[in-house]
Amino acid sequence: MNSDQLRDKLSSSFIVFENELNGERRTPLHQKRRAAMERFEMKGFPSTRDEEWKYTNLKPLLGTDYKIFHEGEQSLEFREIKRFFLNDIDTYKIVFVNGKYSSWLSETTHRGFDICTFSAALQRHRHVLDEYFGRSDEEPSSTMDLNTAFAQEGAFIRIGKNAHVDKPVEIVHFTTADAGPSFNQPRNLIVLEEGSSAEVIERHRCLGEQETLTNAVSEVFLGAQARLSLFRIQNDAPQAGLIDHTNIHLSRDAHAHTATFSMGGRFVRNDLAFFFNEPNATAQLDGLSLLDGGEFADQHTLVDHRVPHCESREFYKGVYGGAAKGVFNGKVMVRPKAQKTNAFQENKNLLLSEKAAVDTKPQLEIFADDVKCSHGCTVGQLDEEALFYLRSRGIPEHESKALLLYAFGDEVIQRVPLKALRQRLHRLMAQKLDVDFQLNL
Repeated sequence: MNSDQLRDKLSSSFIVFENELNGERRTPLHQKRRAAMERFEMKGFPSTRDEEWKYTNLKPLLGTDYKIFHEGEQSLEFREIKRFFLNDIDTYKIVFVNGKYSSWLSETTHRGFDICTFSAALQRHRHVLDEYFGRSDEEPSSTMDLNTAFAQEGAFIRIGKNAHVDKPVEIVHFTTADAGPSFNQPRNLIVLEEGSSAEVIERHRCLGEQETLTNAVSEVFLGAQARLSLFRIQNDAPQAGLIDHTNIHLSRDAHAHTATFSMGGRFVRNDLAFFFNEPNATAQLDGLSLLDGGEFADQHTLVDHRVPHCESREFYKGVYGGAAKGVFNGKVMVRPKAQKTNAFQENKNLLLSEKAAVDTKPQLEIFADDVKCSHGCTVGQLDEEALFYLRSRGIPEHESKALLLYAFGDEVIQRVPLKALRQRLHRLMAQKLDVDFQLNL
């Protein structure tokens, strides 16, 4: 199979999907699906000829004969997947197994706010979906259009005015070995109304040895003075591929903090876009890639300052060993009306072997004259003097290198406010570095 054959299979699958909708085919939401599918069929999958995909080759993932839909439900025992949750604290949980909602493993609520599924929102909150679904402020990429066409399941979070979610929300997607090679397309919609707040953690995990490709989309809308923390843990199986699109829209005085931790998986592409629509909004974008072997991760960000008196701070780090490759492509756009903008962007990278590589492309496009904007990037190796110092104190070479890398990545982890999540990330980093520091963190 090649990309054209996969596109044809997806087109045929969409016809089957559409024929099973009955009366829903005439709804405004499905009209958006159909328009998105038409755009995808015209554009196809992105290639390295596209400027935004210049350093990212999707072609190797498109040669598999993926299953588009899963029949029936696959049950999992909690003991089998317990390690993938934050068990140190109580959380709401929205769990999907092979693209289907698992009520047995989930803990949702409609008390004071709605934490449930996209499919449930289709039945209970159609007016919210009609208002927000597919409301992109830029031309969607073909992969985002593809997700819009097939959107029928994922997480739905709506927090009403001045409501504060009392515990974090975990969104977890599992793909089992019984599913075979799978093409998954979850859709999340998060709406925080004026003065509300929430913390959300999301991860995807392939439990078998089959190839998987997940094409996920999250649309996030923050009302005035709303506050959202959104964290992604990406340490999937070696045969798993992930394309993740997240669009975040900020109103007056809103604040969003995102942190993405890419520590495993065959292929990861994160498209993260912030849109400042009203003054005095702030955003913090953090990221850490820690890869080895033949792993690949592309951190692609857009921060669009459209109005005055807004602030964004972007801080990404990468560590690449073996034949791993990373990409950082960060664009900050300051439009003519966005006076008094304060924007900062920084990307730091370490290469641990001759075969490891990183392409970094920080960009500033400024069309206003009263702004404070800066960016910078570095690509280097471990500090030999620091390594010599640790070795001279009797610390073996492997542990000395790991300790330096740990300190390098920990600067990003420390920016996470949830202690339980920080501890989980510290353990993942130690596992990735193949050390046991026995630190009290």
